[in-house]
Amino acid sequence: MALLQISEPGLSPEPHARKRAVGIDLGTTNSLVATVREQGAETLPDLAGRHILPSIVHYGEEHQILVGHDARARVTEDPLNTLISVKRLMGRGKADVHTLDGVMPYNFADKEGMAAIQTRQGAVSPVEASASILKELSDRAQETLGGSLVGAVITVPAYFDDSQRQATRDAARLAGINVLRLLNEPTAAAVAYGLDQAEEGVIAVYDLGGGTFDISVLRISKGVFEVLATGGDTALGGDDFDQAVVGWVLEQAGVAANTLNASELRQLSLSGCAAKEALTTAETAEILFREKSYTLSRDSFNELVDPLVDRTLKACRRALRDAGLRADDVGEVVMVGGSTRVPRVRERVTELLGRKPHVDIDPDRVVAIGAAMQADILAGNKPADEMLLLDVIPLSLGLETMGGLMEKVIHRNTTIPVARAQEFTTFKDGQTAMSIHVLQGERELIQDNRSLARFSLRGIPPMPAGAAKIRVTFQVDADGLLSVRAQELSSGIESEVQVKPSYGLTDGEITRMLQESYTHAVDDKDLRALREQQVEADRILDALNVALEADGKALLSEQEFNGLLAEAEKLQLARNGSDAGAIKQAIDATSKASDFFAARRMNSKIKTALSGHSVNEFENKAE
Repeated sequence: MALLQISEPGLSPEPHARKRAVGIDLGTTNSLVATVREQGAETLPDLAGRHILPSIVHYGEEHQILVGHDARARVTEDPLNTLISVKRLMGRGKADVHTLDGVMPYNFADKEGMAAIQTRQGAVSPVEASASILKELSDRAQETLGGSLVGAVITVPAYFDDSQRQATRDAARLAGINVLRLLNEPTAAAVAYGLDQAEEGVIAVYDLGGGTFDISVLRISKGVFEVLATGGDTALGGDDFDQAVVGWVLEQAGVAANTLNASELRQLSLSGCAAKEALTTAETAEILFREKSYTLSRDSFNELVDPLVDRTLKACRRALRDAGLRADDVGEVVMVGGSTRVPRVRERVTELLGRKPHVDIDPDRVVAIGAAMQADILAGNKPADEMLLLDVIPLSLGLETMGGLMEKVIHRNTTIPVARAQEFTTFKDGQTAMSIHVLQGERELIQDNRSLARFSLRGIPPMPAGAAKIRVTFQVDADGLLSVRAQELSSGIESEVQVKPSYGLTDGEITRMLQESYTHAVDDKDLRALREQQVEADRILDALNVALEADGKALLSEQEFNGLLAEAEKLQLARNGSDAGAIKQAIDATSKASDFFAARRMNSKIKTALSGHSVNEFENKAE
């Protein structure tokens, strides 16, 4: 007879215990952690009942590290050792941070190719600082939920590139967190609003946080979220609103920014932030600077921030254009991020899209809640078919081909995860290696795009030019991270690279890439056509010169030899010009003029191969 376990009322073990998984919104200004319980998704507070954790890390004496509210208290008294808004440095190199000098008055250093901040505890990278924030949130969740976590879904701006996504994963790994998935912040917000239960339609998610802006255009159909297009700015947010107020105060006071010490600049930034928040409900706000008070009205504040809001609306228009939609095609608008509390932001977005946005859920918590709901599914607590998320890559991925051209393998706004392959071949006879250059961007020439990685495929069997078949496969996983594999099909040899971030993305580079791709579309098309004809001309000239050197004297008369040399000179002259049509005509003329020579070479090789053999030998072999 089996034993029957008896428990106290309410303490019986659950037959199917819920796996502990959380969603983490790693924000520029504030961060949160959320989970799904029986009563639904909710953010988790600390012991003091505070749900929001300021994204601030302080490096004190004797290896002391403070995170969150305790670190915020050190912001003005020890600004150079108290790090704020480190998310804006994720994926950046030291050379890139000059664009943030006014916001981040730190002593920058270089650490393993990343921008790092010099503190009393040495150079600290944004990955290390972010890891401290993530660990604080993870510890809070484990204490609240009473055990270790299966994993976490961590949100990132939809416009984060490979470098920034990888930096986020590195930070989580350093914090001891198993990343179930990196999820775009706007997509997480859509999940939080339960839009999978809504009718079919198009939704715009406008996400303006402390340091980043994202716009995502989503289509909902039968519970499926499909991101039609994304856009944004990785260096635009509420911090910039604060700095606009700081600039106004300094102008009113007649003081130059470079005359302020780090403590004064930090204190003035905090005052600017407080004024911004006060103007959400009040008509005026007082700002104290050097013992003098300055009154900022809401109208004046609106004038200060309108250029910043204009930048977000420009990105919105571009995203709609990418999705092939008009503003009136958008059925619902979701506002995310603390900076969307600014009345001017809501006014301008309503004007652009023609409808009042959803602001029902706390804009600071909505992303974490959506991430928690997704984590609950990935942990196995809900059927996986309850919700399907289809994110997209923000910029095209491809590789360099002859002539310095970029061949796009995966186009921007392609749904991920995705794998695409294309076949390439060798350019020269006997080529046994191929250098593969992986790129990201929208332009036709490699110098106008971003280099991601280089690797080589060696051991290709020597063959005539064009005979080898090399298949190059690009694979982007659900986190938007890229791996590239090259394989020579006849021999099976292959080489692969996991694209590691170069941490060298300059401020606004993605926006510049997109804008220039539109501005230079016609010129790029013409330039690509020119380069392609030049590459073909080079191939013809190379093959003709090799053939003339090998068999010209033996198979051609002097007149024929000189005639082909003259054709080659004409082709070379056209190739050096800038008229693609003229080059093509010269290619056709040279090919036609050299056809008789190619036929003689083929006949000669056949005769050589058959010499010394009788027809009977081949008949016997056939039998």
